[in-house]
Amino acid sequence: MADITHRRVRTNGIWMHIAEKGDGPLALLIHGFPEIWSTWKHQIHRLAEHGYRVVAPDMRGYGDSDCPADPASYTILHLVGDLVGLIDALGQDQAYVVGHDWGAEVAWHLCLLRPDKVKALVNLSVPYRPRSPQSKPVEYMAEKFGDGFYITQFQEPGRAEKSFAKYDCLTVLKKFLLVNGPDLLAAPRGIEIIDFLETPDSWPSWTTEEELQYKAEKFRSSGFTGALNYYRAMDRNWELLGPWQGAKITVPTKLITGDKDVGFQSFGTKSYIESEFLKGLVPGLQVLVIDGHHFIQQERAELVSAEILSFFGKRSGN
Repeated sequence: MADITHRRVRTNGIWMHIAEKGDGPLALLIHGFPEIWSTWKHQIHRLAEHGYRVVAPDMRGYGDSDCPADPASYTILHLVGDLVGLIDALGQDQAYVVGHDWGAEVAWHLCLLRPDKVKALVNLSVPYRPRSPQSKPVEYMAEKFGDGFYITQFQEPGRAEKSFAKYDCLTVLKKFLLVNGPDLLAAPRGIEIIDFLETPDSWPSWTTEEELQYKAEKFRSSGFTGALNYYRAMDRNWELLGPWQGAKITVPTKLITGDKDVGFQSFGTKSYIESEFLKGLVPGLQVLVIDGHHFIQQERAELVSAEILSFFGKRSGN
């Protein structure tokens, strides 16, 4: 991908691979599951053209970044710490931040825990959901959705890895990345989620076989354990975040989501993002619902890039 440079940076006790392009204020692009830095290829070029120094890391456990084996090394404090250390390692005091999926979850908590590090935030697909004072998230989801729910199945170390291993990495990615329906990611009882998900026969217009092969090669090297460990730390995050119960996110923030996103359709997101409850937690939050599915930074690349630039401000006349 032309003019994008790559290197590894030491942060928070790990080596983190970053892709970067451009000069100007720092813009961090944070990917989710199951992705790597290249999910942002369109935004990297557009933001760099308009005066930003754009950095897209492989998050801890992904791609060419270090992959600790222990789920205890994937708490939200580790993930936020990685970004704080990255900002410092890049010689900056603050960054503009864009997050998607798990990257959005990390970005919300970066703003919650270290708002001094973030100038403004655009998050995609995943709204801020505060810590529930009543129950741990995995316990709640297991009770509500059962053992077939993907997050429930991801909890046991080795379980999902074993079921994923029945398929090549490209097929695993296709099953998750190309889900296009509104159905909840839950399999019938006794069936593994990876077996339940269909393998698409064709490529959507927003990606190519070459792009997916590139990502698949990275997962062949790293495995899926690091990515799955984010889910295995969810209940531990609940324990750690108790001191921030009820805290608000005060960083200027915009949320963009696709109207056909699985989460938008299945988790009550449609009504939640317009609720007074969320507005109270994130004062001044701007919300935009667009035509699209979960991976809108690729599916609706032009529109999403334009919305990010509009919110952050163009830094050059290009």
